[in-house]
Amino acid sequence: MVNLTIDGLEVCVPEGTTIMKAAARAGIEIPHLCYLEGINEISACKVCVVELLGKVKLITACNNKVEEGMVIFTNSPKVRSARRMNVELILSQHDCRCATCVRSGNCSLQKLSNDLGIVEVPYRQELPEQSWDMEFPLIRDFGKCIKCMRCVQICEKVQQIFVWDVQNTGSRTTVDVSQNRSIRESGCTLCGQCITHCPTGALRERNDVQKVFEALADPEKITVVQAAPAVRAAWGEQLGLSREEATERRMAAVLRRIGFDYVFDTNFAADLTIMEEGNELLKRLAEPAKHRWPMFTSCCPAWVSFVRTEYPEFAAQLSTAKSPQQMFGAVAKSYFAREKGIAPENVCCISVMPCVAKKGEAALDSMKNAEGLADVDLVLTTREFVRMIRAEHINPRMLPEEDFDRLLGTSSGAGVIFGVTGGVMEAALRTAYAAAEGKNPPAEAFAPVRGSQGRREASFALGGRTLRTCTVSGLGNARALLEDLRSQKVSYDFVEVMSCPGGCVGGGGQPICDGQEPAAGRGEQLYRLDRERQLRFSHENPEVQALYRDFLGEPLGHKAHELLHTEICSLQKH
Repeated sequence: MVNLTIDGLEVCVPEGTTIMKAAARAGIEIPHLCYLEGINEISACKVCVVELLGKVKLITACNNKVEEGMVIFTNSPKVRSARRMNVELILSQHDCRCATCVRSGNCSLQKLSNDLGIVEVPYRQELPEQSWDMEFPLIRDFGKCIKCMRCVQICEKVQQIFVWDVQNTGSRTTVDVSQNRSIRESGCTLCGQCITHCPTGALRERNDVQKVFEALADPEKITVVQAAPAVRAAWGEQLGLSREEATERRMAAVLRRIGFDYVFDTNFAADLTIMEEGNELLKRLAEPAKHRWPMFTSCCPAWVSFVRTEYPEFAAQLSTAKSPQQMFGAVAKSYFAREKGIAPENVCCISVMPCVAKKGEAALDSMKNAEGLADVDLVLTTREFVRMIRAEHINPRMLPEEDFDRLLGTSSGAGVIFGVTGGVMEAALRTAYAAAEGKNPPAEAFAPVRGSQGRREASFALGGRTLRTCTVSGLGNARALLEDLRSQKVSYDFVEVMSCPGGCVGGGGQPICDGQEPAAGRGEQLYRLDRERQLRFSHENPEVQALYRDFLGEPLGHKAHELLHTEICSLQKH
């Protein structure tokens, strides 16, 4: 243990602790912009400077470790002056038009500037200007980049996609797509982790809110909206709602108040996905010699993009089932349209997703029907949904709870947990067990697939054999898994991969909580909703049963394959 004094307080911390963490233990917050524990500890912003008694130069708190007897001042006149100057220099190369920034009110630089009392910048402002493909689902604003390096490090160390890198030197230093590539050439999977870890508005999703408002105002369009499982665990955060207030039924009421004609739950489509994917797994297990193993889940478009781009030899092992978002759209423009007597071309299907990659997925040519209609027309992130609520001046606390619309609105607890790592695996195993054994398992039987680890293995008895499973979250962990499979170090039967750490609850389209990783808490909320559901199994969903009875026929049948499956994952056969 090391003893030191910070702002007059005696502090005792383990050897090797940084000054910043030691101060935090004493309840002292040292301001910072670039710091991400274990990921970005390079003191790029120089905002976390502190004064060490007996030293002339200030030192950074994020990457300097405590020493016995240190006397530290975190906010002395010398520190305040230097910190203020450093922030003013950052602002001299920052687009300060906060009123038109999506991060206004949730920006670390804005808060720090206000805290320091900066009302004008004494240095000449020089904003970098570079062009960007504004149709791409991920948008970079060079004028708002503070060169903190967070995006570079999160993409390199956690996701291992290597999209971003430093360009130029000196005052012209900036961050851009690496290797002089365009963003479309970069292999970006649109996981969005660079967005949620950016301290400013330099990275954001493409704004599709106005397009949704235009669809709502079009008298020819019937707007059908779906909300993903993970959205219900996060939509109230930036509205100041408690979890007891931000319920899924209140979310349905908000969507109806915004003006959508029909409000549905993507959980229904998650149950539908399990019917197809679970039966696909059982079919492959019945003919093991005809297939390569393991079978991979295909719900996450960022993961599917990653496999097809970087490990194409594994693409044929992906489930051919579409994601729940796309299955819902396909059913909405066929079964739902038929039941309601609406022309499919007049149905505008809108998704509220925790994900940026869903915007890219919806635009794929393979996600269109035989008539060329897209399954899903527009995709909003959770953040865009919150902006719509504010734009409509809706106070959710004042709204009574409402149910989702029927026909495509009932869901099981298995559908709810799709939003957390291991959820797709657990939901599929619940239904696969019932199909193989002729009876439902205990609802918690497959809980061993849960966990915050980036990679988790478990084995289960299924249909007279042992099923070896693996759940993975984070593309860096997915890369390690595929390398191990490639070198035959491991073998599995069924693998779930989510590109975002923690699963969709930590998705790139979720509310940004700078300096926090809220995925675990959101995931627990989904597990709670699962426990509270009367229905715990996808195959017992009465509306899914009616869909097969009245329209689809049987899982993996001709109609189901036509609407709910795609060959995009099998384009490159090994």
